[in-house]
Amino acid sequence: METKKRNSFGGSIGFVLAAAGSAVGLGNIWRFPYLAAKDGGGLFLAVYIILALTFGFSLLTTEIAIGRKTKQSPLTAYGMLRKKWKFLGVLSCLVPVIIMPYYSVIGGWVVHYFKEYLVGNGEATADNNYFKGFITSDLWPIIMMATFLAIVFFIVFMGVNKGIESSSKVIMPILLLSVLGIAIFALTISHTDETGVVRTGMDGLKVYVIPSFEGMTIGKLFTVLIDALGQLFFSLSVAMGIMIAYGSYVKDDANLGKSINQIELFDTVVAFLAGAMIVPAVYTFMGKEGMENGGPSLMFVSLPKVFKAMGGVGNVIGCIFFAMVLFAAITSAVSVMEAVVSSLMDQFHLSRAAACIVEGLIALLGGIAVCLGYNKWYFECPLPTGDKGNLLDIMDYISNNCLMPVVALATCILIGWILKPSAVIDEVEKNGSAMGRKRLYIVMIKFVAPIFLFLLLLERLGIMKLA
Repeated sequence: METKKRNSFGGSIGFVLAAAGSAVGLGNIWRFPYLAAKDGGGLFLAVYIILALTFGFSLLTTEIAIGRKTKQSPLTAYGMLRKKWKFLGVLSCLVPVIIMPYYSVIGGWVVHYFKEYLVGNGEATADNNYFKGFITSDLWPIIMMATFLAIVFFIVFMGVNKGIESSSKVIMPILLLSVLGIAIFALTISHTDETGVVRTGMDGLKVYVIPSFEGMTIGKLFTVLIDALGQLFFSLSVAMGIMIAYGSYVKDDANLGKSINQIELFDTVVAFLAGAMIVPAVYTFMGKEGMENGGPSLMFVSLPKVFKAMGGVGNVIGCIFFAMVLFAAITSAVSVMEAVVSSLMDQFHLSRAAACIVEGLIALLGGIAVCLGYNKWYFECPLPTGDKGNLLDIMDYISNNCLMPVVALATCILIGWILKPSAVIDEVEKNGSAMGRKRLYIVMIKFVAPIFLFLLLLERLGIMKLA
C-alpha cells in the first residue's frame, strides 16, 4: 500500500530538472572553476568529461535505479535490496543530515551578498575584511541562515509535485540563462593592470579551455584524476542518498536511460559555463594569482573585487550572479533536505509535515552551531588532509571526504558483486527501452569504479599522498 500511495514526478522533464537542480550547486560554481584553473585548464575538463560519461554515469544510474526499483528513500532502500545491507542506508542518510546545516549557513551567506548587491551596496563587499567581519558577527549570519532554510523548508513542505517539481521548472531555466548570460559577458571584458599589461576575457577563456601540460608529471596527472573524481560527487549529487530519493518518485514507464543522459548533459554544461563565467573574469582583473583560491574565498572575496573593478556595471552583474548562485544553492539544498524527509517518512511513517519539522529543527540547530563556530564556539582541529578546520570544515570533511566515498564504494560492491549489475540494468530497461552503455556500466560498477573510489578514499583520509 505504501508503494501505491507514493508521490511521483508528473513527467520526465520535472524529474530531469529536479535532479539537475540537485546536481547544479555551489560545488559547480566555486569548486569546478578553481580545479580547472589549478589542474591544467582543458586537461581537467577532458578528464572530467570522460569520468562523467563513465564513472559518474555508473554511480548516477545505480542510485536512480535503486530508488525506482525499491520505491524507497535511501534509509530504507538498501535494506529492501538486502536486509543485511540496511547499515548502508543509515550511512547514506547520514550524509545529507550532516550536510544540510552547514549548507544552509553557506546559503545564508549567499542571501546576504545578494541582498547587498540588490540594494546597491555591492562595492562594500569587495573590502578585504568584509567577508570575515560578516561571518564572525554574532546574529546576522544566523538570521540569513534561517532565511535560506525557511525558503528550502517551504519548497520541500509543499511536496514532490507542488514544491520540488514546480520550483525546479521555474528556477532551472532562469539559472541556466543567468549562467549563460554572465559567461558571454565575461568574454567581452578587458582590463589594463598597473604595469600596463592588458588582459581580456578571451585570454581567460584560453587559460580555461586549452590544456596545459606545464610541469606535468605522472603524480600531477594522478592529482588531476583524483580532483576530477572528487568533483563528480559534488556535481552529480551521488553517494548522498539524494538520487535514490528522487529515483523513487520516477514512474515505472519513464525512460530512465534517457533521463540520466539529460541530467549528465545539463550538469556538465552548467559546470563548464560556471568556469566560463568565473575564470575569464577573475583572470582579466586579477591574473593567474587570482585563480589560486577556490571555495568560499573565490565567491565571497575574489569575485566581489572583480565586480568592483568592472565599475558601474559591476553591481548589476554581481546582483545577477548572486541571484544565480542563490537559485543553485536552493535547488541543491531542497534535494538534500528531501533525502532526509523522505527517509523519515518511509522509516517512521511520519507525515510530510512532521518529517519536515523534524529535519528543519535539526538543520536549524546545526546551522546555529556552525554560525557560532566562527565566533563564540570557534576552534580549530587538525584534519587528515594536513589542513586545520573549524566546525563547518569538520562536518564537510566527514560527509564529503569520508562517508560519501564509503557509501559509493559499498554500493558498487553490493550491485556489482552481490546483486549483480543485471539488477540495475533490468530496472533501467523496465519500460522496454534498451540501456545505452550497458557493457561500460558492467565494467565500471564491478571493477573500475571500486578501484577509483578506494584510491579516492585513501587520498581523502590522508593515507595516500599525492604529488
